[in-house]
Amino acid sequence: MSSTAFFRGRWVERPPHVTELSDGGLPDGFRASGVAAGIKESGAPDVGLMVCDAPETTSAARFTNSGTQAPPVLLCRERCRLDAIRAVVVNAGNANAATGKMGFENAAKMQGAGGLVARVREDQVAVASTGVIGVPLPMGKVNNGIVAAAHALSEDGDVAFSDAIRTTDAFEKRVRLSVKLPSGTVKLSAQAKGAGMISPGFATLLCFVQTDALLSAETCDLLLGVCVKRSFERVSVDGQLSTNDMVLLQASGRSGVSIEPETEDELRFGEAIDGLMRQLSLLVVADGEGARRVGRVVVHGGEPVAVDRVARAVANSPLVKTALYGGDPNWGRIVQAVGAAMPGTAPLAVDVSIEGVKVCAGGAQVPHDADAVAAAVQRDEVEYEIFLPGDGVETEVYFSDLGHEYVTINADYTT
Repeated sequence: MSSTAFFRGRWVERPPHVTELSDGGLPDGFRASGVAAGIKESGAPDVGLMVCDAPETTSAARFTNSGTQAPPVLLCRERCRLDAIRAVVVNAGNANAATGKMGFENAAKMQGAGGLVARVREDQVAVASTGVIGVPLPMGKVNNGIVAAAHALSEDGDVAFSDAIRTTDAFEKRVRLSVKLPSGTVKLSAQAKGAGMISPGFATLLCFVQTDALLSAETCDLLLGVCVKRSFERVSVDGQLSTNDMVLLQASGRSGVSIEPETEDELRFGEAIDGLMRQLSLLVVADGEGARRVGRVVVHGGEPVAVDRVARAVANSPLVKTALYGGDPNWGRIVQAVGAAMPGTAPLAVDVSIEGVKVCAGGAQVPHDADAVAAAVQRDEVEYEIFLPGDGVETEVYFSDLGHEYVTINADYTT
């Protein structure tokens, strides 16, 4: 990992009891690897394997809500003990999506091969794929890759694993943390990928989190569910829901530090996972296939559904996103996106501020320092605040801008 701090933005702070670890390595009980199997034409690593050697491993998972879920997602939902996952097999370069019965059979073959090399039951092996949709998996290459990855497993294999799960990612999204709790110190690590087709509705987004803390399956599920809602469900690159999204948390228990429900340990550990996942989700946004800037839209109002709908409409608006890319303080595009999200015949009394400068009140322009706003939108991170009628509800969405490189990448993706 580079010397750049993991917690480096202004929107997510490192919890005071969390320390970043700069070297590679996984929490006790985990081994990982990543190899090049020839699935990617570039010859880059494309098969990753993560194994937990602790028999009593607990876990939890979240998956895409897409109506066209890929066979790996369907397989995990139907054939995995999601509370006791001990191994993960991932391939990049091919999503194994829209591949029908053959795709499901190939996902099952991946699961079986993963179980053999990890020496665990098949239903304790999760399978994930990412890449081009609608192309059958080259199973000969995948199987050879799984065998090679098994031989390469190591306690510091998170670096290779992180490389092997990337597709259009411009940089790795990986972290190791030490978390000081009242009952002792535990380790956390995570690897994520994602830069395009990002608007998780529960991730192409994948995220794998490991810890040596001792967690019940119920606590795993509770913490993951809460933290996903505050992180990956609050980001958008292009408003596109992937067929393959997955977020997985595994706990080996090897530290001996037990996280009991409704304790200070659970609170502090939850803060650590929350910060980790929020920062990872921001890295996904920042990597948004040619993105220059990250925006944050905060919406206040009295109706939860309306507040969320407006936040997502602004974050997904190509007009707002291209203005962000160009550093253009065109707040009229924000008002337009709000109105499109809340159609009606009566004028909507909406207030808009950019970096704390109010530019619109009650649906109309107000005098403001235009130079200050123009300078503010040149920053790497830009915050927009919207006030709808009523109060008591607040939500946020982080989003990337939209520029020339995004079009280039996606216009040529399969050719």
